[in-house]
Amino acid sequence: MAYPVERGLAKTFAGHIHWRAAGKGPAVMITHINQQSSAMMLELLQALAPDFRAVAIDYPSHGHSDPFDGQPTIEDYARCVIEVMDALGIERACAMGEAVGAGVSYALGANWPKRIDRVIAVNTPYFEKGGNDVADIVKVRPTDASGFPAPRSLEFMLANDPEHAPVKPTQSWMDRINTAQFEIGRNRWQAVQAYELFDLFGTMQRLTCPVLMLYGETFVYGRHRHMLRAKCPHARMEIVPGGNFCMTWERTADIAAHARAFLL
Repeated sequence: MAYPVERGLAKTFAGHIHWRAAGKGPAVMITHINQQSSAMMLELLQALAPDFRAVAIDYPSHGHSDPFDGQPTIEDYARCVIEVMDALGIERACAMGEAVGAGVSYALGANWPKRIDRVIAVNTPYFEKGGNDVADIVKVRPTDASGFPAPRSLEFMLANDPEHAPVKPTQSWMDRINTAQFEIGRNRWQAVQAYELFDLFGTMQRLTCPVLMLYGETFVYGRHRHMLRAKCPHARMEIVPGGNFCMTWERTADIAAHARAFLL
């Protein structure tokens, strides 16, 4: 059964934020990976819709949300989620996100404990201080002669950046990624830079709500998972066999199953 996907704009401090939603029931607020949008969460909305009111937003400057001048913070993205909840009449929710979205979910749980009941963090990245994580990402995001994002082929992606690809990416996935890059345009480094500046450890240590940390079996930053869990000892940690990056797209059924077991 296909569930209708609603769309809308919520007026927030960061301008109009675009959202997609499906289903009825307890609310799950979903946040996306760097340089993507809620369009990559369509399958997850459908998978959660039988049991939940699943709502996915586009960060400022991403997807169909308004551009944001300057450098936002992870807390800014979290505030956008809260203001979308306000616009939709959602009092309480679970926060769920992948990669940058995992950081946003931690920020929601730590900073809005009266609004966020639980956190599901999918593939939490860890950038080592003084490391080259962001520089390495920049190297594999091509541009045209003017510096505007250029499209990537599946062949280029798998040859140059397999760590940030699903195990079995499809052309449909690649098309959505390329579309998201064009939509972000010259603002495309805002989210990853926000994550680089984010106090991940300090935020995790302030979490008091139940937390589920999901990792793909081969996710590149999964090697840090025990160190991160030590910052939030009450968190439950589970591994998705065969999972890599972009699990919320490729392993949608598995992610939804873990979410149901954790939330219901």
